[in-house]
Amino acid sequence: MRIISGSAASVILKVPKGFDVRPTPDLVRQAVFNSLAARVGGARVLELFGGTGALSLECLSRGAAHACCVELAGRHARMIQENVANTGFTREQFELRVQDVFVALPQLAEGGRQFDLILADPPYGEKNVGRRSQSFAQKLLDHPLLPSLLAPEGLFILGHTKRDTLSLPEAWQEKKILKHGDSWMRFLARG
Repeated sequence: MRIISGSAASVILKVPKGFDVRPTPDLVRQAVFNSLAARVGGARVLELFGGTGALSLECLSRGAAHACCVELAGRHARMIQENVANTGFTREQFELRVQDVFVALPQLAEGGRQFDLILADPPYGEKNVGRRSQSFAQKLLDHPLLPSLLAPEGLFILGHTKRDTLSLPEAWQEKKILKHGDSWMRFLARG
């Protein structure tokens, strides 16, 4: 796994061993960032379920002003810190919050934070034919404070598996879906 483009292009990112983390594949990240194009430059970025920090670091490599990455697992957070060090980004550019996403969201909202891009590719949920999804992706869509964290013209990019049928609340308006194998990336704006 590597940074695809920008100032840190080709830097290899460390990935935790085992099945605890399912990093967003290079091809999927490339498709997402090709779609985002100029939106990344100067952006304030929030990455939820950071894993390796690859999405935040790709944004910084492509000229984002600041990235905030939220990851609960201490082991993964240490690896994110190593990846940040390897890419050469500073503490002023990259903020790591080692906490549960659903604890971080109210704290960020209370602090009046807003982001131009919110990226999340959480652990996949189960197949949910005939019932409402219980996945992390659905919980993010349903979270009442998440839309307030997105700047008015911002985008929320949400990854999930195609077998996880999500319900889109009125707070969100779908702009685009990128499909790559089992991975779907939804581009959402505030509704």
